[in-house]
Amino acid sequence: MIEKTITLENVSLLDFLGVENRNMNELTLAFPKSKIISRGNEIVLKGDPIDLVQIADIVNSLVDHFHQFGKINEENVRGYIAQERQDFMPDEFADDVLLYGTRGNPIKAKTPNQQKLVLAIKQNDLVFALGPAGTGKTFVSVAMAVKALKAKQVRKIIITRPAVEAGENLGFLPGDLKEKIDPYLRPIYDALNDMIPSEKLKFYMERELIEIAPLAYMRGRTLNNAFILLDEAQNTTPMQMKMFLTRMGPESKMIVTGDASQIDLPGNQKSGLKEAIRIVNGVKGIEMVELTEKDVIRHKLVRDIIEAYGKSDTTKI
Repeated sequence: MIEKTITLENVSLLDFLGVENRNMNELTLAFPKSKIISRGNEIVLKGDPIDLVQIADIVNSLVDHFHQFGKINEENVRGYIAQERQDFMPDEFADDVLLYGTRGNPIKAKTPNQQKLVLAIKQNDLVFALGPAGTGKTFVSVAMAVKALKAKQVRKIIITRPAVEAGENLGFLPGDLKEKIDPYLRPIYDALNDMIPSEKLKFYMERELIEIAPLAYMRGRTLNNAFILLDEAQNTTPMQMKMFLTRMGPESKMIVTGDASQIDLPGNQKSGLKEAIRIVNGVKGIEMVELTEKDVIRHKLVRDIIEAYGKSDTTKI
């Protein structure tokens, strides 16, 4: 159990808490495993880390509501609770929505192959999502990871990438280790920022509920009760890929995403992704999902560019 304190500024406590504390009682009923205590101008939260993130979001939304309208009632509280819990709707009621993004937009599979990927992740513990850039393989995989974390199906998310330069020599990067690594992991942060409000994402990462790290940091670990995503897997070596696949612990899921047409390894180095596909294809519990240029959801020209490069002998491996 952890504790979090929210300080109320420029708020009438009587109007905010409600007569006989009714507004906060509504919140307490919605989160029976956590404690919500008012002390002066502070709201003290105690409980499960994920519950506390939701409660804090609701309290902050109520503060914004109070500043805008000057009052809060029990119906408002119930409304913000329902809004916060939209991400947790059972699949049969979600109309294919994986979760709701930071702007309230529904995030869902947009193509048949993306839907196939979602189904494969639900039904298997290890899935390879293969296809060119822009097909949504990483975005959908991250969305499934966030959904699993919020639904408490896993205790944490671990996202990793090999730190391989994409045809450029970046040279010596200034800063600490995190600052050196972050440029390689920027696409992951971008996806997470689309799905999780910045304060909540910061909270998740500070508590290591979401961990983003280079592939080298996976060595020697056993990853239990986690949703683990290896992105840009075409840039792993065979030994790195074997090391990663053997990190899986009990109650975990692994997703491996990659594009065999964009290998940035030195010319004499084999891709661990291509070797893994050959070795583990057909193993029960492992599924391969192929996405194509038809699944590209970026600018309409990207699909044509991928198709044109696919026809060119200069990019064949």
